[in-house]
Amino acid sequence: MVTRTPAERALARAYSTGDGRISFRVSELSVEHHPDRSLTLTYRLTVARPGHHDERWEFALPWEDKSFADVFASPSPDPDRLGVLVHLVRSLLEEWWDTKGRNRQSAKMGRRLP
Repeated sequence: MVTRTPAERALARAYSTGDGRISFRVSELSVEHHPDRSLTLTYRLTVARPGHHDERWEFALPWEDKSFADVFASPSPDPDRLGVLVHLVRSLLEEWWDTKGRNRQSAKMGRRLP
């Protein structure tokens, strides 16, 4: 069994957008660490919206901001920095969701699952 860091556990939690219209239920999160201290977060998630069928997606987020390397690796990260990290990642996830249909770069980051 894989031991998750506090950052990985926080990033793997389900959440809803601020207006509550979209919820992201995370079924799996994998974190690939690269030699240059960057990493890739790969989510498997279900997106639920009122009036729509739930959609399952895989979304890969390259993370090159090395200033958060300590937060990702720490067994006890600073709570404020962890909160900032979670907010940033969720913002990028929502941006991907909102732009995947019209932005080629965003579209390449995800794929719909059966």
